[in-house]
Amino acid sequence: MSRSPVFGSPLFLGFDHLEQMLDRVQKTADGYPPYNIEQTAANRLRITLAVAGFAMDDLQITQEDNQLVIRGRQKEDAEDRIFLHRGIAGRQFQRAFVIAEGIEIEGAWLDNGLLHVELRRPQPEVRVRTIQINGKTRPLVDGEA
Repeated sequence: MSRSPVFGSPLFLGFDHLEQMLDRVQKTADGYPPYNIEQTAANRLRITLAVAGFAMDDLQITQEDNQLVIRGRQKEDAEDRIFLHRGIAGRQFQRAFVIAEGIEIEGAWLDNGLLHVELRRPQPEVRVRTIQINGKTRPLVDGEA
């Protein structure tokens, strides 16, 4: 099934990379582990993942360009354990979040089976620039003589 491009409008110039990111995130999105994203202040966010059974050594958080990637891989259980029922998921996972440019990852902590990642969005400074309008000649572009 084909879908119409999100940024297909001629008013969105240079946003084709965002559509590629959306496609990449959609392909890796399954439901495990479940997570929440909450706004804790005007410029702060918190991502919380339910990672019951994972220890700090089993988890890894990295920032890869504009992606926050959280990976979990539990160490093998002792061979002498016999489960009559195993309902607590312990499979490895990778959860990726696309973060906007300028978002800062302030830290993370593990508490009662929940992994919390704190993010801060700095307030952008307002930039106003006046563009000079030339007469009949076009302005030179970098590299032109």
